[in-house]
Amino acid sequence: MDNRLIVELLQQHLARQPDDLMLRIRAFLAIRQAILDGQLPPGTRLPGTRSLARDLGMGRNTILRAYEQLFAEGYIEGLVGDGSYVSEALQRVGRHPTPKRLVGTRREGLSRRGGEIAASSSSSRIQRGAFMPGIPDTEHFPFAIWRRLLTKYFQPSQAHLMQYSHGGYGPLKVALAEYLHVTRMMRCSPRQILILNGTHQAIDLCARMLTDHRDRAWIEEPGYWGSRNVLKAAGLDVRAIPLDEGGIAPTAEDWETPPRLMCISPSSQYPTGIVLSLERRLELLAQAERCGAWILEDDYDNELRYHNQPVASLFGLSSTQRVIYVGTLSKVMFPGLRLSYLVVPEDLVDAFTIGNAELYREGRMVDQAALAEFIDSGHFTAHIKRMRTIYRERRDILLEELDRHLGNSVRVSGGHAGLQLLYWFNTPLDDAAMAADALAEGVVIRPLSLYYMNQRLSLPGMNLGFAGVPDEQIRPAAAKLAKVVEKHLKRGFRP
Repeated sequence: MDNRLIVELLQQHLARQPDDLMLRIRAFLAIRQAILDGQLPPGTRLPGTRSLARDLGMGRNTILRAYEQLFAEGYIEGLVGDGSYVSEALQRVGRHPTPKRLVGTRREGLSRRGGEIAASSSSSRIQRGAFMPGIPDTEHFPFAIWRRLLTKYFQPSQAHLMQYSHGGYGPLKVALAEYLHVTRMMRCSPRQILILNGTHQAIDLCARMLTDHRDRAWIEEPGYWGSRNVLKAAGLDVRAIPLDEGGIAPTAEDWETPPRLMCISPSSQYPTGIVLSLERRLELLAQAERCGAWILEDDYDNELRYHNQPVASLFGLSSTQRVIYVGTLSKVMFPGLRLSYLVVPEDLVDAFTIGNAELYREGRMVDQAALAEFIDSGHFTAHIKRMRTIYRERRDILLEELDRHLGNSVRVSGGHAGLQLLYWFNTPLDDAAMAADALAEGVVIRPLSLYYMNQRLSLPGMNLGFAGVPDEQIRPAAAKLAKVVEKHLKRGFRP
């Protein structure tokens, strides 16, 4: 091929490269693309570095480095004293296929499991504002203290914290064991605690270590879709068990085919806020022992309680080793921390520690060291107390405003703990359409129907987060929301 044509071809490819890339990288990408597209066929002799650099207006070293990279990756080959040629090996593998977008309802390229995960996502790209549930306030976080602690442990003298961990940072596990003993009436050794990256990883680890493909798992209905999706992704047969006023309520028929794993939130069910009754707790523990099931106790908002004493954990009530406790620090600290922890029975400690290391490779030791001192120094408890006061005031404002605007049109559940309130509608309506209309007015709500696995059983409602909304924004946002709700109440349900 004539050198002039090669230069013109490469100029076209160079024009398509981002301007912010280094020149040698742009030159490499331009030549590589021309080769992959078949415009420079195998065996084509490339211009010398000096002449190509002159014709492209680049330095010779720039072209030389581009050629060296192409040679290292096998795109070109050189003959001593005879220049550089497009590799003949490309003749045997054929032309590089033109990229195409993966489009269509079948989600081409994904596995069946991957397609189900992508199709069943109910999370939102919006993660702030009135009234996004599950989002804590971060404006009042003690940034200066946290920054000082991170700096203290992010030092050459603490180089051992840059390595993989094995089950988590020891002093943090000691601090958590003491904290759980005081606040959750749990007796556990630090050895029983594993530090993980979020609740989803905790659920996934339990599913992989305790169940086999197509084993049955129970979740609450309505319940947190994240748990459902993680369990389904692990290949489990997920069944949603409806709630009543006492919490999850499996029937005698349900127990005829018992689960291998039950994923529940007994202290404050999400999203309803229902507290699992003592009778139901004892029944679940007895049945789990009888049928060899495991109970995963998701205690996601234990720290943020506004009435009376904290409800004792199911782990602490159990006299057998059938309960695994998962706690998170995302709600009381900040979501981006992504630290959670499992408390596992003594008999499972070694297996879970190995499984966690093999599946996920642990780290985050600097964050864990900072958190251990944050707890030991009293900053954790002080922060919780401060945020409880702030959240209780915000909850009360929202309750007052929606009661004033909506009155008997709705009934509320929850509010004794956590970051959100659930409002049930006494009139049938399309809560998903209502949520879309509210969003158009700048108000974020989560329709209750999203939390149901079986849509035929779904009831209309709205899950409203108050924790991350400044006091002065709650009233105007509640007024906007009330107008949207009133419009839908008048319209009713239209299938």
